[in-house]
Amino acid sequence: PRVNSSLPSDELLLEDLETEGERQLKSLLHNQLDTTVSIEQCKSKRRCFAPAAFYKPFGEEAAGALTLSQFQALQESDKETSSLRELGLSDSEILLWK
Repeated sequence: PRVNSSLPSDELLLEDLETEGERQLKSLLHNQLDTTVSIEQCKSKRRCFAPAAFYKPFGEEAAGALTLSQFQALQESDKETSSLRELGLSDSEILLWK
């Protein structure tokens, strides 16, 4: 924040203060008006978003009485399926893989 030097340090003029929003707008304007950027700089700023997660409840397969080994095998299978899903495979592709 900038302070008017003619006033005591504890009295600040509100119009002399620069808000965070104003700083952001100035930064955006500066970036928009800067014509010296290259294609490589634009590519480096590009953001990639991960696809939305697919959630399938684990309780349907685990319903009922299971032994510990059966539950652990079911849990391992679910982990494998979720990791394949994270790689972008569809349900039919996962069935084919298994």
